[in-house]
Amino acid sequence: MATSVRRTTLTLPTAPVGPDNPLPALRPLDEVHRVDDRVRATLPSDMARQVAHAPLRSVLPVRLRDGYGRDRAPATLDAIVLENDRLRATVLPGLGGRVHSLIHKATGDSADTELLYRNPVLQPADFALNGAWFSGGIEWNIGATGHTTLSCAPLHAARVPAPDAADGGAMVRLWEWERLRDLPFQVDLWLPADSAFLYVGVRIRNPHHLPAPVYWWSNIAVPEDEHTRVLAPADDAWHFGYARTLSRVPVPEWDGADRTYPLRGAYPADYFYEVPDGARRWIASLDGDGSGLVQTSTDLLRGRKLFVWGAGPGGRRWQQWLTEPGTGGYAEIQAGLARTQLEHIPLEAGEEFAWLEAYGPLTADPAAVHGTDWAAARRETETRLEAALSRAAVDAAYAAWRPYADAEPAEQLATGSGWGALEAERGGFQLPGTPFDPGTLGEDQEPWRRLLRTGALPDWEPGPSQADPGASLVAPAWRDLLEAAPSTAGAEYHLGVAQWHAGDRAQAERSWERSLRCAETPWALRCLAVADTASGHPARAADRLLRAVQLLLASGTVPPQEADPVLEAAGAGQGPGPGVGVGTGQGAEAAGAPTAVSLAAPPVAAAADPVALEAAEAALGREAIVALLAADRADDARAVLDALRPAIRARGRFRLLRAQVLLAQGDALAARAVFDEGFEVCDLREGDEALSDTWYAIVERLVTGTDEPLTEEARARARTEHPLPGRYEFRMRPT
Repeated sequence: MATSVRRTTLTLPTAPVGPDNPLPALRPLDEVHRVDDRVRATLPSDMARQVAHAPLRSVLPVRLRDGYGRDRAPATLDAIVLENDRLRATVLPGLGGRVHSLIHKATGDSADTELLYRNPVLQPADFALNGAWFSGGIEWNIGATGHTTLSCAPLHAARVPAPDAADGGAMVRLWEWERLRDLPFQVDLWLPADSAFLYVGVRIRNPHHLPAPVYWWSNIAVPEDEHTRVLAPADDAWHFGYARTLSRVPVPEWDGADRTYPLRGAYPADYFYEVPDGARRWIASLDGDGSGLVQTSTDLLRGRKLFVWGAGPGGRRWQQWLTEPGTGGYAEIQAGLARTQLEHIPLEAGEEFAWLEAYGPLTADPAAVHGTDWAAARRETETRLEAALSRAAVDAAYAAWRPYADAEPAEQLATGSGWGALEAERGGFQLPGTPFDPGTLGEDQEPWRRLLRTGALPDWEPGPSQADPGASLVAPAWRDLLEAAPSTAGAEYHLGVAQWHAGDRAQAERSWERSLRCAETPWALRCLAVADTASGHPARAADRLLRAVQLLLASGTVPPQEADPVLEAAGAGQGPGPGVGVGTGQGAEAAGAPTAVSLAAPPVAAAADPVALEAAEAALGREAIVALLAADRADDARAVLDALRPAIRARGRFRLLRAQVLLAQGDALAARAVFDEGFEVCDLREGDEALSDTWYAIVERLVTGTDEPLTEEARARARTEHPLPGRYEFRMRPT
C-alpha cells in the first residue's frame, strides 16, 4: 500500500493534566541529574565543559503543571497515523508529539508486533522539568536536562511533502517554540513506501544574535522482562545513579552483574554509552528470541543511553505508579546530542542542528545476542542492522530530507501554543517550514502583545487576577520592554520575575515592593517570600506567605458549601515589610490563646474562575504550610491547613502535610494514623523521599518518646519495628 497519513482519535483511561500552577517557578530546579564540582573535576575536559555550560536554574517562563490527580476515566485523544505495508505509527500531537505506538505489521501467519512500550493509560506524574509527564512511546526531549516541559503540551502539526513526494509521499511535521531556551524546533516523521523503518528528521534553529545552549534526547520506552538485553556499540559507559555520581564503568559486566540486562540491578540508573568516534550510532533492545527495536541515526546524534528502573522495590513501585495493574515493565533506550544528559551544547547565532533518526524492527541470532561474548553480540546486532538499513542509506535519507525541511505545511493537522507567534512577531523571525501563525495568539499572549505594540503592559483586571497573575516572560528583550513600561502592580510584578530570572535579585525585590505599593496582592507577597527564604529569613517568608493566603481566602470566592472559619494565627506580633500583619510567635503556648488575624479587603471584588482559584489556593497554601513549619510555627501551619477548602485538604499532598504538621505539634501517634489511613501524593517528584523521611521521623518519635534524644540504637529499632509500608516505597537509591 502507498504510505498514508490520516487523523484519528484514540481513547485511553486518562487522568486529566489539570490547571497550571499560577505561581512563577522562582526556585532552583530539584532536577536529580546534577553533579558537584568534585565529580566534574574527574571528567574529560570536553564533557566537564559541557556539563558546566548554561545549566538551567529554573523553568521560567514555563509554568509548573501539578494540578493532576489519579482518577482516570476514558478520554478521547487526537492522534495522527502514518502507515505503509510494514509499519503503523501513531502520534499524539496534543501530548508533546509523543509516538504512542509503532506497530510492525504482520506478514503471512505472524501477528502484528508492538515495538514500543505502549502504556495502556495516560497517568501524569512529576517527572518533567515542569511536572506532568507520562510514560511510554517515543518522546522528544528538548530544552534542558530532564523530560521536556512540552511532555503534556500541544505541538503544531501538519502534513508536508516528503522526499518521495513525486510518488505521493507525505510527512507529518511537528513543531513548536521551546521556551526554556527560546528556540524553534521541528520533528518530521515519514514512512517511505515499503520501508520497515520510520524516519525522523529533527532540526533546532537559533534565530537570535547570540549563541544558545541546546539539549536533545530522543527517549524510547521499550518492553522489559528478564530476557531483555540492550546493545550499543560501546565497551564503556558513564554510570549515573541517584546518589548523584557520574563514573566510567565497563560494559557489559560491572559490579558483579551484566548491566545490559535492565532487571539485573536493584536501583534506577543511567548508562551513557561511550560510542567511539567513527562508529555507527545505534542502540537496540532485543528480547529472548533476539527480536525487538533498533534506533540509528546520522552521526551528529552521538549519545546513546540505557535507563533502568531496576528490580528493587522502589523502581518496581514507580513502574506500577505510572500505569495500571497487570502492565509489564519497561526500560528506556535513548539518543542525544551529547555523551550524557548532564551536558548542554552551544548553538551559534543564526545556525542550526539537524539530523536524521530511524526506528524499526530487528531480529538477530539469539545465541549471539545473549552469548557471553559481548563483542560478538554487538557485531551480530550491527551486521543485522546494516542488512536491514545500511549506514549509507541513513545518510542518503538525511540528504534527501534536507531540501524538504523548509517545505511549507500543506494541511494543518493540529495546533500548538501561541508563544511562537508572539516571539516571531517580536523578533521579526523568518522560519521557513515552521510558520507560527498570528491566529494562534490567545489570552495568555495578549497582554504581552499589547506591551510589544504600545509599550504598556495592561494592569491586572478584576476577577481573573485574583486567581492568576498571568504568565510571565523573562527573556532579555521582554525585560527591557518591562523596564520601560509604566509602573503598575502587574508590570512591576512581571518585571521582578524577569529580573529574578536574570540573577538580579536586589532589583527583583525592589520591583515586587513597588508592586505592593500599587496594590497588595498575594502574588508579590509570595515572590518576596521566596526572596526572603533565599536570603536566610525564614520567619519573614512565613509572615508574607501567611498574609498571601489570607488575601486569597478573603476574596469571598470560596464556594459557600466549602467555606471555612476565619483563618487564625497563633502569634500576635507584627512582621516586617509591606503587607505583613501576621503573628511571628512560636505557637499557641508561646503567644497565649490564638488571636484572629485582621483580614484586609481583597485586592479585587469580582469573582475569579473557580478552577483557577482552587489551583491558586492549593499552591499558596502548600508553600505557606511548608514555610511556617520551617519557621517552627506548627500551630500557624495547622491553621492554614484547616482553612483550605475540603477538596484541597483531601489531596494526598496535603495529607502528607497534615502528618508533618501533627508531628511538629508533638502528636506522633496522630501523624502515624494519617499514614495508616492511606493516601497517595499524586505529584510526588522523581527522587523525592518525603514519604519515607516523614514515616521514619514519625516512628522514631514513637519509639523514643517526645522528649528523649534519638540514638542510633533507637533509629535502628524504629526501622526494624516499623518498616516502611510498600505503598510509600519510592526511594530510587541505596539507603
